[in-house]
Amino acid sequence: MTAPNTRKPGDEARATVTVALAKAEAFRVFTEDIDSWWRRGVRFRGAGQRRGFIRIEPCESGRIFESFDDGKGGEIVIEIGRVTLWQPPDALCMTWRNANFSASESTEVEISFKDVGSGCEVCVAHRGWSRIRADHPVRHGASASDTLVAMGRWWGDLLTSFRRHVAGQG
Repeated sequence: MTAPNTRKPGDEARATVTVALAKAEAFRVFTEDIDSWWRRGVRFRGAGQRRGFIRIEPCESGRIFESFDDGKGGEIVIEIGRVTLWQPPDALCMTWRNANFSASESTEVEISFKDVGSGCEVCVAHRGWSRIRADHPVRHGASASDTLVAMGRWWGDLLTSFRRHVAGQG
């Protein structure tokens, strides 16, 4: 995880959900079943509605990637990021690159798992947005603070999908 003194104030989007699983099982479902709960469509996947999958290779330096049919019998693989911390069942950190990021652009996503009551709190912190230029297409013309709000909502939508998957609701 990033050391607290390297984090910039106002540079982080956060989303949290509580699921009815112990943290070890929540970590497993989050990482191993990611393709089952990660939403489909152009807002969440490079594949859009095409058939494909998302995977996390379960180790430090492992890839987070999406693979899908190119429509011509071939395959497209997009590396979304790399695992920088693999610490089951407590935490997972990874670099994150949007499809339109240049080779030098990336952000960081930290996912923590904490037992609470009869379930697990899953918290996503997505930081590093200050390193992405203000006029970058990923911001859709929004200010820095509005970009963070939008990313928080985006992760909130994904964590809602994760919670629904855990609850057997799709």
